[in-house]
Amino acid sequence: MTVTDPIADMLTRIRNALMARHDSVKVPSSKMKLAIARILKEEGFINDYEVIRGKPHRDISIQLRYLEDNKPAISGLKRVSKPGLRVYIQKREIPRVYGGLGIAIISTSQGVKTGQQAWRQSSGGELLCYVW
Repeated sequence: MTVTDPIADMLTRIRNALMARHDSVKVPSSKMKLAIARILKEEGFINDYEVIRGKPHRDISIQLRYLEDNKPAISGLKRVSKPGLRVYIQKREIPRVYGGLGIAIISTSQGVKTGQQAWRQSSGGELLCYVW
């Protein structure tokens, strides 16, 4: 099945798995999705991720993280830049998500980074999504 926006598909699969209280979710693998999963793990939104090597294609298995009272660690995901409307920002335009409680994920020329990392390195790029 061809997906026109693979990053939005990944975020939607994570959102749906959290609402259904699943322990993990599988998404088709790509370099961009692996970078987003790495950032989610570093920031503490997911427990872990691993690449599952299959015959036709590779998948990423993401182990979701839940807090006390079975509340998900991720309360929201929002795709910003889309294939029909790309959103590019400069260093001075990097947003703070929920007053610093969330993160903005930005694709810079040095790789995929959080908004805070991109701001420290004085680089802008494509604003991929918000996670809080």
